[in-house]
Amino acid sequence: MLLLILIPLTVRFVAGLRVWYGYEPIYQILRLFADYWLLCLAIGALLIWASTTIYYMSKAISYLNETIQATNQLIAEPTKRIILSSNLIDVQEEMNQLREKNLQDQRAAKEAEQRKNDLIVYLAHDLRTPLTSVIGYLTLLEEEPQLSTELRARYTKIALQKAQRLELLISEFFEITRFNLTTIALQTETTDLSLMLEQLTFEFLPLLEEKNLHWQLQLQKKVFATVDTEKMERVFDNLIRNAINYSYTDSPLHLAISASDDILIRLTNHGKTIPAEKIGLIFEPFYRMDASRATATGGTGLGLPIAKEIVEALGGKIWAESRDETIVFSIRLPKAAMEKNEQRSKPHPSEPTS
Repeated sequence: MLLLILIPLTVRFVAGLRVWYGYEPIYQILRLFADYWLLCLAIGALLIWASTTIYYMSKAISYLNETIQATNQLIAEPTKRIILSSNLIDVQEEMNQLREKNLQDQRAAKEAEQRKNDLIVYLAHDLRTPLTSVIGYLTLLEEEPQLSTELRARYTKIALQKAQRLELLISEFFEITRFNLTTIALQTETTDLSLMLEQLTFEFLPLLEEKNLHWQLQLQKKVFATVDTEKMERVFDNLIRNAINYSYTDSPLHLAISASDDILIRLTNHGKTIPAEKIGLIFEPFYRMDASRATATGGTGLGLPIAKEIVEALGGKIWAESRDETIVFSIRLPKAAMEKNEQRSKPHPSEPTS
C-alpha cells in the first residue's frame, strides 16, 4: 500500500529532472502523473487507512471471539484453566482468578450445605431421644396408678426435664431455618456492659456448680457502650454456655472487661486445645468440631456464628485463641461506641445539672 504513495512521488521527482517533449511516447504518461499526482496520493493514503482499519478490526473481533470462547469454557469446564493469546494475558489472569474464586465459593457452599444436612440428621436423632423418654415415663405414670408419691414425683420430674430438652432442641431447629435468612435489625441504647456481665455470671452459677466450675472476675466498673442490649446478652450467653460445655471439671472461668481506646471483653476457660487449623472454623455456621461431643452438649453449631454476626453488626470484632489447653474468646467494640456513649452521658448545655 505504501507503494501507492511512493510511486507518484517518485515519478514526479524523476519527471522533473529533464525537459520532456510532446513527441516522446512517455510524455503523456508523465503528464498524467503530473496532473493527478495528488489524487493518486490521496487514493493511496485512503487505501492504507482502510486496510489498517480492517486489519485491527479483524484482530479486535478475533480477541472478542477468543474471550467469548473462554467465557463459555468458564461455564462449561470451570476446573480447566483458561489460556488466551499473549496479547490477552491480563484478561487471561483475571478470568482465571475469577474461576478460582468461583470454585472456592462453590466448595464452601457445598461444605456448608453438607454441615447443615449433617446437623439436621443429628438433631433428628436428638429429638427422638428425649421424646422417647417423655413417652416412656408418661406411659409408666398412666399404666401404674399404684406408684408411690415419691416415685411418681420422680418420674414426673424426669419427664418434664426431657420435655424441656425437647423444647430446646426444637427451638434450635427453628434457629437453623432462620439463620442468615434475614439481616439483623439493631435497636441500640446506652448499656453498662460491666453490670450486664456481672448479672449473667450470677445467673450461670447453677450450671457452673454441675461441673464444679468457678468464676474469676476482673470487671472494670461502668463500661458503657451503645449496643442492642438483648442481642448483646445473647452474645455473652452463647460464649459462656460454650465455655461451660467445653471446660474441664474443677477449673476456673476467667471473665474480664476493660476500656481504654476501645472496649475489650475476654472469656477464658480451660479445656481441650482447639487445633490451629480449626480455630477459624468455629465461627462458621453449622460447624461442630466434635460431632459426638456436640451432641452430648446439645450444641447446634450456631451459637458462635450468631455471636459473630451480632458483634460485627455492632461494628466490633470477635475472635478465639487456643493453646496449652486454654481457650480465650475476645470481643472488641470500637472506640466510636464509647465516644457516642460519653456524649450521651454528658448533660446537654441547655439542661440543668444537679
